Amino acid sequence: MNVTLIVVLVVLALLLIYGASIYNRLVALRNRYQNAFAQIEVQLKRRYDLIPNLVETAKAYMAHERDTLTAVTEARNAAMAGLASAAARPGEPGAMAELAGAEGALGAALGRLNVVMEAYPDLKASDNMRQLSETLTSTENRVAFARQAFNDAVMQYNTYKQSFPPVLLAGPLGHREDAALLEFDDSAEIQAAPSVRF
Repeated sequence: MNVTLIVVLVVLALLLIYGASIYNRLVALRNRYQNAFAQIEVQLKRRYDLIPNLVETAKAYMAHERDTLTAVTEARNAAMAGLASAAARPGEPGAMAELAGAEGALGAALGRLNVVMEAYPDLKASDNMRQLSETLTSTENRVAFARQAFNDAVMQYNTYKQSFPPVLLAGPLGHREDAALLEFDDSAEIQAAPSVRF
């Protein structure tokens, strides 16, 4: 066998091995951000499960505030639909924007509910409401941490995919689009510690 042929075969084998390592790294990073989104999904579902309890507790005290309570319930349902859509396509820009918009609407509805609740001292003093508010605050913190982990994983994926030489192989290997960060409309408020007052 010719020495040149052996050198060419060795170089081709090394290139194939290097290409396989790039592909494996892209897959690992994509799986990491998809797993990070699954953690967001768990925390958001927990939050959505708390909201009906909050509304039911508030109903007993706020009989004539049905519009506010209905708005919270509708916003929760829309956010759940946005989460289901995003869970089917984690990292896809449209799905992340839909979820962020739905979460923004839910946050606004909960904010209006908090303002209305201020007028009901008996509700604020209720042990059940106090416990729900503490659980909701804890869940909000968990959502923020999970979202940060997701955004970090997306950033690692996008950075690796856009660097050289992976940028040459990412598209042909099925990694054409960058993953999208999950940014809520109220990003400035999310940076601050959440506070729920009753």
